[in-house]
Amino acid sequence: MKPVYVIIIAIIALSAGFFGGMKYNQSKVTANRMNIFRQFDQEINGQNNIRRQVNNRPVAGEIINIDGNSFTVKMSDEQSKIVLLKDTTQINQATKVSITDLKQGSQVVVFGSENSDGSVTAQNIQLNPQYGRYQTSTPTPSPGS
Repeated sequence: MKPVYVIIIAIIALSAGFFGGMKYNQSKVTANRMNIFRQFDQEINGQNNIRRQVNNRPVAGEIINIDGNSFTVKMSDEQSKIVLLKDTTQINQATKVSITDLKQGSQVVVFGSENSDGSVTAQNIQLNPQYGRYQTSTPTPSPGS
């Protein structure tokens, strides 16, 4: 009879240890989830503003209209986007160029923040991009041409 009691007590002890371990693991998983949510919340509300990063997608296409401190880009999907220029906007073409070098028909990639009205405030403009997925098929005339 004695070996049966030992086996029953061993099964009860193992079961208690197993279920205790499961509960401990669940509490750790919950704590880890809370840490992830806290970290995500800090990124949204902190310096790494995720919303701002999402709105900084490039606009690539052909300049179809220039009007003072803005121009319109016709994108590959046939939609157009108004691009607003600031004094701090950088415009580049292998070397630094200026707003006067933007011409109708130029191929551009614009990096900036999308505004609530759908326009984009430019932070950087690449004139006649020749790299990666923004490569243009039609070369842009050189400034002064």
